[in-house]
Amino acid sequence: MQFIHDNHRASPLQALHSRFFPGIELWVKRDDLLHPDVSGNKFRKLKYPLLALRDQEPVLVTMGGAWSNHLHATAHAAKLAGYPAIALVRGHDGSGEVSTATLDDCRRLGMQIVFVAREAYRRLRDVPGAWREHVPQVTERHVWLPEGGSAPAALHGVAEVIQELDFIPATVMVACGTGATLAGLLAGLQGRGRVLGVAAIKNGAYLHTEIAGLLQQAGYPAYLNYELLTDFHHGGYAKAPPELRQFCLELSAETGLPLEPVYTGKMFYALHKLVLAGKFHPGERVVALHTGGLQGARGFL
Repeated sequence: MQFIHDNHRASPLQALHSRFFPGIELWVKRDDLLHPDVSGNKFRKLKYPLLALRDQEPVLVTMGGAWSNHLHATAHAAKLAGYPAIALVRGHDGSGEVSTATLDDCRRLGMQIVFVAREAYRRLRDVPGAWREHVPQVTERHVWLPEGGSAPAALHGVAEVIQELDFIPATVMVACGTGATLAGLLAGLQGRGRVLGVAAIKNGAYLHTEIAGLLQQAGYPAYLNYELLTDFHHGGYAKAPPELRQFCLELSAETGLPLEPVYTGKMFYALHKLVLAGKFHPGERVVALHTGGLQGARGFL
């Protein structure tokens, strides 16, 4: 797999010194720098599912929103691997098509875009095999990749984040969309330390079930050394009120760290608030995983 083997290296681990995080020893795992095209945790989540297909000639089928980092990463990975790819994209109404910089990139990379209505999109999540209703002439070559790349095999790639560290931190912070990245970090930690997951969506408590299911399906123990924080969504997925945007701007200006407000910005904002509330031990060693997704910030320009 060219997109894997040509860029198989650990992402940098950067010490971060900022007035926003007093009293802790903060490190950032820069997965935004892991691959030039296939961004951050999406690279890790795609790695093993695509390696399993290397002796086949698959047609990749997946789903996502109009600014989806997963679609963007899958389009790049498919192009590099020489695989056809189809994206089922959530539409704003029954037939309305959407044009975004993300989808334009996907099209240029050869990904076929198929818009589906919101109700049909929900069925893609809830009904196994529902994707077949939107793909003509499905064959045995067609392979389904779940939303966000959250297949059980994805956990093996995310677990390598921990293997790349020189130490086991007391706390790992991560933003959560589907729960697969958090589950992968638990798999890598093997019961050591703890993970704090910041849900980027409203009503994110259901992610507990997703995390447990993914761990079980991937063959890992039912690790419970994590906490899911559900009060830092800032209004819901892709919502970025002025306070959050200003925080991201100020933190980036101070540290040079590129941020977007959908995932990583919310994680760092939550970390800032937790530090001020005294939720960490003095000098506690914390690793924050920068999951990339910077292309999605174009939706806020």
